[in-house]
Amino acid sequence: MEQENRDGQPTNVTTKDAGTGELEHYRDHDARPYVRERCSALLRIAARESPHAVARQGVLKPRDPDTLYGWLQVYEEEGITGLLAHQQGGDRRRGLRGSRSRQRRVAGDPARGPG
Repeated sequence: MEQENRDGQPTNVTTKDAGTGELEHYRDHDARPYVRERCSALLRIAARESPHAVARQGVLKPRDPDTLYGWLQVYEEEGITGLLAHQQGGDRRRGLRGSRSRQRRVAGDPARGPG
C-alpha cells in the first residue's frame, strides 16, 4: 500500500511477515495503550488515510504529524519490535543536555562567570 511520505517519496505501509494481522493483534490485545494507539494509527494509514489526517483526528488524542511519520519510519525499518521498543514521550535529548552542562562547569563557562 503506497502513499507519499512528508518528502513526497512513496511510502510502503505493509507488515514485514504476517500482513496487517500482526498490527491488528497488537491493536486489539496488547496491554500497553501506546502500542494499541500506534498500531491503530498504522492500520489507518495502511487503509489509505493520510498520516496528517490520522495524526489530527484518527488517534486517541491529536498528535503532531511528525510523530506519526516517526512511528511509520520505525515500523518500516524495524517492524513491530521497533514500535514496542522505542521510547515514547519525554525529552530524548535530556542526557545530552546534562553532559553539556557538566562540561561547562568543568571547563568554566565564560557566560556564567567564575565559579
